[in-house]
Amino acid sequence: MNPLYERLQPCTLCPRKCQAERRQGRKGFCHLTDSMVVDCALPHFGEEPPISGLKGSGTIFFSSCNLRCHFCQNYQISQSVTGQNMSPRELAETMIILAQKGCHNINLVTPTPHAPFILDAIREARNQGLSLPIVYNTSGYELPEVIRELNGWIDIYMPDFKFGDEETAYTFAGVKNYTVYAKAALKEMINQVGEELVIQDGIATRGLIVRHLIFPGLVENSLKAIKIMAEELSPRLTLSIMSQYTPIPALHGHPLLGRRLTAAEYEIVVNYALDMGFENIYIQELDARHLMPDFRQDTPFAWYEREEGD
Repeated sequence: MNPLYERLQPCTLCPRKCQAERRQGRKGFCHLTDSMVVDCALPHFGEEPPISGLKGSGTIFFSSCNLRCHFCQNYQISQSVTGQNMSPRELAETMIILAQKGCHNINLVTPTPHAPFILDAIREARNQGLSLPIVYNTSGYELPEVIRELNGWIDIYMPDFKFGDEETAYTFAGVKNYTVYAKAALKEMINQVGEELVIQDGIATRGLIVRHLIFPGLVENSLKAIKIMAEELSPRLTLSIMSQYTPIPALHGHPLLGRRLTAAEYEIVVNYALDMGFENIYIQELDARHLMPDFRQDTPFAWYEREEGD
C-alpha cells in the first residue's frame, strides 16, 4: 500500500497542510483533486550538464505547485491546472517512451502535489524494465516525512533552496516557514542519497544538486541561503547558482524584481559560496544580453563547472 495516499485525505502532502479532502474531489491549495495533471513531457536540454547530457533529460512538467512565487519563471504551468490528466500507468508509459528516446534520466518537475500517483508510476515503470535514474526536481518546500516515503525510489534529488531569509520568503512566496522546511527536507535527502553528486561518463547517476536562483536587489537573501547550507548542511553539496532570473510581465516596474541581475550581484554570491568552502559548483555563464534589464526570453542557458585550482 502506498502510504502517501493517506495524506490526500485530508491533504498533508506539503508544509501547507491545507487539509483538503482531495480523494472526495475537493481542491487543495494546489487546485488539484485526486488526479495527476501533466503539462508536457519531452527531452530537455536546459538542465545542468550531468542531468541533460547530450541526449537530454526526460523531463515531465507537472501542472500546479504548492508555492505561489510572485516571480515564477514557469507561472503558466505552476499557477494553473492545465494539461493532460494521467493515471499512474499512463505516467509509467510516458517514462518508458522518454527512455526509448535515449534520455539520460526521468526528471519530475514540481512533483509534490502529485507525489502519491508518481510513486505508483515509478513502481510500474520499474516493473516494466525502466532503469534510468529518477530525478525529483522540487521547489524545496517539502515535508521531510513525505520525502522519507520516497526513499529507495528517487536516485537524484534536485531541490531549490530559494530563500535564506523567512521574511523574503513570505514577501515573495507567501510562506513564513520556507527555510525551516527546505533545510529539514534537504537533510532527509542527504540521508538517502548522500551529500555529493555521483557522475559516471559525464552523467549523474545518484546524489543531490541544490539550486539557488539569485534575485536582483536581494543579494543578502542569497548570502544567507549559502551560509545556512554551508554551516547547517554541508559545503560538500553540489550547488547550482543560477543567474537567469527574468522578470515576468506582471513584475514590470517592480522596484526589485522588475529588472535582471547584474554581473556584480552574481559575482558577490558566487565568491561568497567559494569563501564558505563550496567546491562543487555549477555557474551560469553571463553575457551582455543576459544582464540587460529587459524582458527577452532568448538568453542561452549555458553552464560550466568550477575546475580544480580555480
